[in-house]
Amino acid sequence: MSFGDKLLFFFSALGAFNGLLLSINFFFFPAKKHLSNYLLGALLLMLSIRIGKSVAYFFDYNLPKAYLQVGLTACLLIGPFLYYYIKSEIKQIRKLPKEWIWQVAAWLAIIILGGSMYSYERFPWLWGHYIVPIIYLQWGVYIGFSIALLLPLLKKMVRKERLRPFEYSLLVVCGGVFILFITYVWAYLNFNKGSYIIGAIYFSLIIYIVISVLLYRKKTSDLSYFSAQKYIDKKLDPQQAQLAVSKLKSVIANKELFKNPNLKINDLAKEINVSGHELSQLLNDNIGKGFNLFVNEYRINEACKMLSTHPNLTIDAIGDEVGFNAKSTFFSTFKKIKGVSPSVYRASNSTDL
Repeated sequence: MSFGDKLLFFFSALGAFNGLLLSINFFFFPAKKHLSNYLLGALLLMLSIRIGKSVAYFFDYNLPKAYLQVGLTACLLIGPFLYYYIKSEIKQIRKLPKEWIWQVAAWLAIIILGGSMYSYERFPWLWGHYIVPIIYLQWGVYIGFSIALLLPLLKKMVRKERLRPFEYSLLVVCGGVFILFITYVWAYLNFNKGSYIIGAIYFSLIIYIVISVLLYRKKTSDLSYFSAQKYIDKKLDPQQAQLAVSKLKSVIANKELFKNPNLKINDLAKEINVSGHELSQLLNDNIGKGFNLFVNEYRINEACKMLSTHPNLTIDAIGDEVGFNAKSTFFSTFKKIKGVSPSVYRASNSTDL
């Protein structure tokens, strides 16, 4: 191996190694034990496995296919962990949802059982022509879901609005994974062995930029939505919390504030004389819901009443009336909360006999 190859191996492998160390740090030594930190650690672990496979394959073309299989199937978890990490920050999710656990379990079952039945060693042609494209397709779909979650932040950038540090970090992570995905898809489509090392070098560069930022910044707690909230460790007195919850429910119901499609958490907070941060904590600690779900449940309950008692109103009109500014949002939220579509609910609950 020439000096240039040794240097190339050093820098490409170092990124995977440092990514592994960072993942261990997020798993076992997080500054704050937030769900998003653990998800980021899982994402970095999968990326390190994938990058490690690329480095090993580039410098040893005869690498056993079992190692290649491990690296490739790690991609099946990169996309989900990216999506869960971003969603946990954007939607302020504190506890791991059961559906996420089942999804990860399903992908692990596919990796283990599918990999055992149709191993790369015995079915290289099947992997090269079908399984690898499917793996990359799944990865790309999850990236698409992640980008969709970040559209509001991208719109803020277009409008030249100021982003918070944790919002920048989400864009950097998603952008980094997206570019990495492009390098691997490009390498696959061109059947060029050497191009695999591009992703490894790029990953090393991103890791060092992230580490440099963390070392340079005196304050890193604002890189997560949850850690950025100074109030998060301050619990309200139980009696005060109960009174605040009662007042909150009374205000939003009596004044029908939920019908305002542009209702913000600070608007609702002013009604009960607390800050937006305090209201967010109140909702999460005492009701177990985020702001969006709390308000949307009032909207959906009101929509149910109107669907049952106003047969002449269209479903779209009812969605507008209760505070949804988009038909698609109304339909998806209704089905998520009630388990059926508005039309099905109306058909089974209409009082118009």
